Amino acid sequence: MEKQPRLLASQFFLKNSVFEVLLNGVLLTWKEIPAPKKVVSGSIHHPFKVGTSHSVSVSEILAVQELDVDGGTNDDGRWQKMPQKLTEAYPYAFTVSYVERARQHRWWCSDVTFHCSDGALRQQWIQTIREQLTALTSRPKHLLVYINPYGGKQQGECIYEQNVAPLFACASISTDVIVTEHANHARDHLRTEAELKKYDGVVCVGGDGMFSEIVHGLVSRTQRDNGVDQNSPEEKLVPCSLRIGIIPAGSTDCICYATVGINDPVTSALHVIVGDSQPMDVCSVHHNNTFLRYSISLLGYGFYGDVLADSERKRWMGPARYDFSGFKTFLTHHHYEGAVSFLPATDILGTPRDKTRCRAGCFICQHDGQLYSGDSPEESKTAPDVSGGEYEVGWGVVRGKFLAINAASMSCACPRSPMGLSPAAHLADGTTDLILVRKCSRFNFLRHLLRHTSKDDQFDMTFVEVHRVRRFRFTPRHCQNESELDLRENGKQLFSQICRDHPACSCSPAYSSWNCDGEIIPHAAIEVRVHCQLIKLFARGIEEQPLFEDLANPPCAL
Repeated sequence: MEKQPRLLASQFFLKNSVFEVLLNGVLLTWKEIPAPKKVVSGSIHHPFKVGTSHSVSVSEILAVQELDVDGGTNDDGRWQKMPQKLTEAYPYAFTVSYVERARQHRWWCSDVTFHCSDGALRQQWIQTIREQLTALTSRPKHLLVYINPYGGKQQGECIYEQNVAPLFACASISTDVIVTEHANHARDHLRTEAELKKYDGVVCVGGDGMFSEIVHGLVSRTQRDNGVDQNSPEEKLVPCSLRIGIIPAGSTDCICYATVGINDPVTSALHVIVGDSQPMDVCSVHHNNTFLRYSISLLGYGFYGDVLADSERKRWMGPARYDFSGFKTFLTHHHYEGAVSFLPATDILGTPRDKTRCRAGCFICQHDGQLYSGDSPEESKTAPDVSGGEYEVGWGVVRGKFLAINAASMSCACPRSPMGLSPAAHLADGTTDLILVRKCSRFNFLRHLLRHTSKDDQFDMTFVEVHRVRRFRFTPRHCQNESELDLRENGKQLFSQICRDHPACSCSPAYSSWNCDGEIIPHAAIEVRVHCQLIKLFARGIEEQPLFEDLANPPCAL
């Protein structure tokens, strides 16, 4: 690495000691200068001992503030008590706020205050650091913030006001805040009313559902502004220019776990402030050349679709409805017959069963993302007509009876499933992991579900297969045309209540529902296409934990 030229070097007073403070274009470093020891006659020991040293990347400095030592406050209004002797000897001071790392991928904001006797020197340091921060063009200056006051434990507004807003103010980020009043409020506002040119990014305070709203609104607005027809599965979508930030305040917060490693509001806010950027794939879901939804994390048919559909009828139970519906769905053990056709991803580095994990600076995402091209010959191939038994070269077709069909565009890790549904899935490689769980016994299906909570190979079972694909299509049996699908939907409304009210009924439904990131898709026959790196988040991916695990001596508040 090329050595950076030194911008400033001075000695400042800090914590009852003198420190040498250095600043270059990359690092701010302060190192204690120990007092000289007395030299004993005949001794050859060096008169100085090694002092304490600290370094912080300039890109992770949040702000620098002038401290009024006499008044006991700095220019953001925070009060600090200063010792009388220190005030007299060092009447000038400034505080640097920066990112400090902790265990389990958590970030917090730390401060260090330097004292000196020269006011001009203080101003020189403040001005130089601020110039360095201004040169970081990736940092946002004006954000549009949506707060969902009803998601999770209904603490969205409180989380933002207490934990996030003060950090944004410290970093001189201005915000326009909208508290949503109903479902899809944020989506509709982004589609039509929001003046997006005013902002450097969009931040949502809520759970995965709120994030999905933001994605739908922002992606739809981008396609409309660029004249792209979302109803055509063959259209190559235009990537969004604005980054999206997520302040977790939901129930599961899978997106935060996959992109940051923890669902902590302060950590996510700091990633926004430092201007991190993490590209992400998005799947478009169509039915008969009609756009239905976008999927960011999980598409699930069969088990996960049935769990969601049943839980929607039990909202009065609160979060406990997911456990109840999951147990009930497991006992019913319904399977669904159909055909899955898919376009495998070729010439890629990773596989669904390898040991690699998507981490910050992921080489696989960089390599496969560059390899991916929406204009490539394989992408231009349409899905085969599996109903007539014909298929196109390059596509695979799997027919059978399935307990679950899942498409994971990320690991889908969460506290209950630390490894996720597909541990080796990547955020931005232009693919999704298609997981097919064939009909099996309840015991074997339970073994498969329990693998989600362990580190064992989740696909090492004879009835489970996984494919890394760019596109796929599902056609349920007996669903050959739209009129039959409509008949199925009407019949389901008339007779399905009987079976739901009587679990002992042996009647097995012919169709399930698709669970698309927690929302129900009313059609069973769908076509899915992955759009590589369609959006960007204020994140950097999960950092390798060993780099920050050595915290035997916790950092002191300087």
